[in-house]
Amino acid sequence: MAGLPGGRYDRAAASRVLAEVAGRAAFGQVGLGGVRRLEPEVVPLDGQLSAPQLEYVDQRMRPCPPALVVSATSKVSWRDSGGVANVAHCGPLGPIVPVVAREATLAMWQALVGLDAAALTDDDRAVMDATTTDKDPVEILRVGIDTTSRALVQHAYLADQTPYRSAAEFARGLRDSGIFSVVANTWFWGLQSSTFRRGMIPVRLVAQDDGTVRYAAETVDVLREMKQTAIADAHERQYALLPAGEQPRCLANMSVDGVRLLPGVVDTFVETFVQLLELVEIGETGMDTADEVFEVPDMTCSHCTNTITGVLEALGVRVAGIDLDTKEVVAAFPSDEVRAQSFEAIRGHGYTVVRR
Repeated sequence: MAGLPGGRYDRAAASRVLAEVAGRAAFGQVGLGGVRRLEPEVVPLDGQLSAPQLEYVDQRMRPCPPALVVSATSKVSWRDSGGVANVAHCGPLGPIVPVVAREATLAMWQALVGLDAAALTDDDRAVMDATTTDKDPVEILRVGIDTTSRALVQHAYLADQTPYRSAAEFARGLRDSGIFSVVANTWFWGLQSSTFRRGMIPVRLVAQDDGTVRYAAETVDVLREMKQTAIADAHERQYALLPAGEQPRCLANMSVDGVRLLPGVVDTFVETFVQLLELVEIGETGMDTADEVFEVPDMTCSHCTNTITGVLEALGVRVAGIDLDTKEVVAAFPSDEVRAQSFEAIRGHGYTVVRR
């Protein structure tokens, strides 16, 4: 067994260590700060899966059918109240969700400041070293808070599939429906991170008579199969210590003395998010995204169009169309700087750009 002397793989013991550290966090006194104005730049998308997204679904998300995947309607970039650059996607509820979710994450991270991982006993350290990829309980809590934020932002692409019509209703509705626990149990963290970055979610929600929502049965089945595939691929790496037949489980969602850590963290996050909705002013700058046309004479096949589309979308450029016959690309650049970067990136892939 890897790690310090006496180290043993023990998810229950690791979960207890995490719960003890979390119990010392000042989550009950999360500081909200004052009113702040943030100005996200929003690039509209068409809400349909792009060619690179479809390629990713086909190659990396088997057996997920493309029809199950929902894509965001806009890409959002902004600097948070700490001055850090962020990029995310949003759906029907708009940029308020990712922007305020980031502020809630920062507020909860602040509640972890001062926790000393050095206070762990040697046995605690040995258990964490032998059981988890991230050894530091404080870092695990930070990642868990960020994962909770991602879950809220990503599921907001599906707001039209729910009865919730405001960001506050949506956050509380997901919590009351138990969706955050389902994410912890059913999703694979790498899959969530990767699809989040791409503005995708392979989920369909079904509204219930009591006002809650749940995953469609097809969603649960597909996510479980995708998770099993990911675990099998990673078993010889981060899961090398996993006993035969045992599946990795979310430490925060395991019961410690009859209590699970995750619901408390989720409840604090959601209520922090709802309160911050009243303190964060969104001065959406938007962008001048009028379509313009340029030509790529050496564009000859679908591989070319996929490459060019991927290059442009990675830079926040909305691609309205590509025509192989005319060699024309129709795109909306958010700024002159992004236009120049885009053309240079296309040239870097061996193509010629001809401006109209």
